[in-house]
Amino acid sequence: MVSSYLELIESRYADELDADGEEFIEYAVDGADRMREMIDGLLAYSRIDSQGDPFEPIELETVLEDVLTDLQVMIERRGAEITAEPLPTVQGDASQLRQLLQNLLSNAIEYSGDEPPRVHVGADRDGNRWEIAVRDEGIGIDPDEQGRVFEVFQRLHGHEEYDGTGIGLAICRRIVERHGGRIRVDSEPGEGATFVFTLPATES
Repeated sequence: MVSSYLELIESRYADELDADGEEFIEYAVDGADRMREMIDGLLAYSRIDSQGDPFEPIELETVLEDVLTDLQVMIERRGAEITAEPLPTVQGDASQLRQLLQNLLSNAIEYSGDEPPRVHVGADRDGNRWEIAVRDEGIGIDPDEQGRVFEVFQRLHGHEEYDGTGIGLAICRRIVERHGGRIRVDSEPGEGATFVFTLPATES
């Protein structure tokens, strides 16, 4: 509503606004839009436990195919190359695992730096769990900052550098924890990042 009324003022009284007035409205609209994105993110975060689907055997390769379809425009626009090893069947919530992979892959593409994004998805069995790794060659993360990237609204970069609300990785952690797993990041500035998370295996 705030954005709509500001845009209405801008269109109706454009001739009476000076450059400062137009700039103030632009800032206000941008702030209202970011607030809406943050509220949407908080709703998604709060519903992970309460509105998740029951766990069932999920083929991660199928989930990845769906995610790559969803991200096709972003992949083509950035000239990204996404490679993957054979992925396992795990026990989980299909829609949440899709969101998990989509958040990690879109981040890997977004924070690729000046080079075309190169992202690899791998999997290793560890007892009754699978370790899934999403590795990129992007800008990396300082070791001192790696703990807080999974906290709500903790952004490492300003809005003028990268879009986002700072809640995507917090959602990833919440999803992984609902599945009884853990998530971490291994990274150095300028050396890319590898996000590793665990999921329960199935016997099939």
